[in-house]
Amino acid sequence: MKPRHAFRRMWGWPIALGVLTTFGLISALFSDGGVGDMLAWFALGIPVAVCAWYGWRRT
Repeated sequence: MKPRHAFRRMWGWPIALGVLTTFGLISALFSDGGVGDMLAWFALGIPVAVCAWYGWRRT
């Protein structure tokens, strides 16, 4: 396996969830209601849902 492919396979989803969380936090910080709050809600809810899914799946 190529080193670049191995890096992307191992760290791709955690980096994507981190970027999505950062986007949600910045959107929540600078929005003042409306679409910005909805974007923040979805962007912060998706990583929580993914963590909950994998947490419940293990038990």
